[in-house]
Amino acid sequence: MRLILPVGLIATTLAIAPVRFDREKVFRVKPQDEKQADIIKDLAKTNELDFWYPSATHHVAANMMVDFRVSEKESQAIQSALDQNKMHYEILIHDLQEEIEKQFDVKEDIPGRHSYAKYNNWEKIVAWTEKMMDKHPEMVSRIKIGSTVEDNPLYVLKIGKKNEKRKAIFMDCGIHAREWVSPAFCQWFVYQATKTYGRNKIMTKLLDQMNFYILPVFNVDGYIWSWTKNRMWRKNRSKNQNSKCIGTDLNRNFNASWNSIPNTNDPCADNYRGSAPESEKETKAITNFIRSHLNEIKVYITFHSYSQMLLFPYGYTSKLPPNHEDLAKVAKIGTDVLSTRYETRYIYGPIESTIYPISGSSLDWAYDLGIKHTFAFELRDKGKFGFLLPESRIKPTCRETMLAVKFIAKYILKHTS
Repeated sequence: MRLILPVGLIATTLAIAPVRFDREKVFRVKPQDEKQADIIKDLAKTNELDFWYPSATHHVAANMMVDFRVSEKESQAIQSALDQNKMHYEILIHDLQEEIEKQFDVKEDIPGRHSYAKYNNWEKIVAWTEKMMDKHPEMVSRIKIGSTVEDNPLYVLKIGKKNEKRKAIFMDCGIHAREWVSPAFCQWFVYQATKTYGRNKIMTKLLDQMNFYILPVFNVDGYIWSWTKNRMWRKNRSKNQNSKCIGTDLNRNFNASWNSIPNTNDPCADNYRGSAPESEKETKAITNFIRSHLNEIKVYITFHSYSQMLLFPYGYTSKLPPNHEDLAKVAKIGTDVLSTRYETRYIYGPIESTIYPISGSSLDWAYDLGIKHTFAFELRDKGKFGFLLPESRIKPTCRETMLAVKFIAKYILKHTS
């Protein structure tokens, strides 16, 4: 009987039809005062609102742009409530399902070849990691740092000279499943680093003197789920005790003032912090890896989307870190450099005041561990497409981000011991 059970479970999983989002809408509202902010919070209590920005109801404040998704059934009532209260709003997306399908607007170049202009599912990304090792054996190695709840491997690609202890940068992508442009950037980075080594002066210098550790997909189970079952999925896929709701927000699960900010203790919420710091296999694998390489890693960079920001600590306090001026300087120049390619404007600053207060983030954890240059990119766009950035925008997003990352790496090479 035991052997039959997993098969049964697999059958049940396969039987879950993918979620459709026909005629679902994404609203953008700007509450003018606290009273209007409270109206949004009240609407969230009585309606199912999926907050895109900020990530949860309790962050909603006066004069903040608030983006949320609402079902076709509830959108009429929401619209009426906003009209009645004379609130400024626009509908960013009129039919979410349509936008999901329109994302895939780039044709495959050559079948069988890995495309950096398209979103790639997990299977393709795994095959690509093998291909990169085969193609650049002297420069790329793959390290399995752990596995997920659903037993998918967590792979870090090390780019740089073999067996040499040097300064290193750790980068991760895809901590939130639905932020697809993030893993696209990690793939692009590896591709460009290996392709331009020996040809591009800056990249050659960087790889001659430092290593990069790249985690192309942090939240593998969630990413797979966002491809196969629910495009809007954010968390991982772990089971929660005493709850039917699945998943933990991995970026609330780090031991950085974990649980100091209220309203992250509901397992059904998208920003659920988990049962304890590092309760999740993914978080544990990453923290163990970084701790074991702490003497090398000088920079930690995590990639999210959307909102065009470059963030640094702290998220859990308004107190500024000791090297705040240095971080702000790097972020300012980084965002200036980024804008030289397509004039994309980013804002920068500490998480707490630039975006909203959060606890348990990977960024704050890495900083408190002793990595004094930690940054989070919130990639394109500013909300027109939100999490559904079309494939035709992948390359421009990656090209401009690459400029900022190379600047940060160059700065670190010069200014850290």
